[in-house]
Amino acid sequence: MSAHIEQPPARPLLRRRRQRWSRTTPVRYALLLLVLVISIGPLLWQFLSSLKGSGEALFGRDATLFPQSPTLDAYVTIFRQIPMDAYLTNSAIVCALTIASQVVLPTAAGYMLSRRGWRGRRVTFTVLIVSMVVPFESIMVSLFLMTQELGLLDTLVGAWLPGAVSAMNVLIMRAAFTAVPDEIEDAAFLDGASEWQRFTALFLPSSIGAMLVVVVNSFITAWDDFLWPLLVLRSESSFTVSLGLARLSASSFGFDPRVVMAGSIIAVVPVLVVFIVLQRWFHRGVAAGGVK
Repeated sequence: MSAHIEQPPARPLLRRRRQRWSRTTPVRYALLLLVLVISIGPLLWQFLSSLKGSGEALFGRDATLFPQSPTLDAYVTIFRQIPMDAYLTNSAIVCALTIASQVVLPTAAGYMLSRRGWRGRRVTFTVLIVSMVVPFESIMVSLFLMTQELGLLDTLVGAWLPGAVSAMNVLIMRAAFTAVPDEIEDAAFLDGASEWQRFTALFLPSSIGAMLVVVVNSFITAWDDFLWPLLVLRSESSFTVSLGLARLSASSFGFDPRVVMAGSIIAVVPVLVVFIVLQRWFHRGVAAGGVK
């Protein structure tokens, strides 16, 4: 006589969860689509508008989303009116200096703050936290006077120096080093590894994700900075991209929204490229080395 095994009834809770998921899925996708439109929509509209000719309307009832006769005249006009290639080069130099200093200095400072046993560690950490509350505008005048005394006005070094190190990046690196288990460091110490060997062979490889977060943040901050370069840079040959774009609306050139939009697209392309290339490691670094 064969035994009849009854299948257990489906759990009502699991069934309700599946029904809830199926009901809320369209709403979630609709919200995600709305966020995507709000985030990417202005940039896409700006790019499409920069491809329109002078006879096409940008605003009003006659305006269309897609250009009827796409043209690159606005981009050609930019390089004719202003030395955009020099601006891009200057911004690249400032970004390279910023990335180098923001990786080296916060890495060293974050490692020191993650180590126990030295005096002044808590005081230094507290001062670092307090410095993040101070707005840049409150120390802008003193920074300008110091830059002037050092003879760095109208130089790319003067545009880079105030952004050489960031307290937030120090905290990011400190969190990454603190996440390394003490047992691993103790094992390396028992094997006879020196402080430098433990730092280079143990801590640095485990903080690559956090370093990439620092690189992306530093690049975006330095590339988009406008206020400080506006104060210290005087000659056109030392202008960055942000200052160069401000000249597109000058009266000597005449204001053309298409040209301004094209300049903005040129300025945002390097940021998008850097983020797209490093996004995989950037998200990993945010998850693994977030400030706790």
